[in-house]
Amino acid sequence: MLNSMVKEHQARQAKRKEEQEIRRKEAIESSNELTQALVDHLNVGVAQAYLNQKRLDAEAKQLHVGATNFAKQTHQWLQLIDNFSSALKELGDVENWARSIETDMQTIQGTLEIAYKTSRQPTSSSTTTTN
Repeated sequence: MLNSMVKEHQARQAKRKEEQEIRRKEAIESSNELTQALVDHLNVGVAQAYLNQKRLDAEAKQLHVGATNFAKQTHQWLQLIDNFSSALKELGDVENWARSIETDMQTIQGTLEIAYKTSRQPTSSSTTTTN
């Protein structure tokens, strides 16, 4: 009887050890699954952040190229405006030169008219005295 009780006790202990081993394996497996799920969840966030960073880098490069092109175009526009201003200034200089020439020519014309009239008057008065 004592022998059978000891055997029963040993059998129950062996059964409990098997159940504990099964539960331990299930707990380890569950903790591995949980760990894997957490890592996968974190990896999704990291992967999304990585993709966002790549997109931001690509957009930053495009923005830099656009800004560089805009700066070049603005520089060209400024050169065109400067050239246009210089051309307008030259036209103003030509206009002033033409006005100056015109004023000089009018002065010369007035002087010639006066000289002509003056030279004609003594001749006409000398002819009227002779007649």
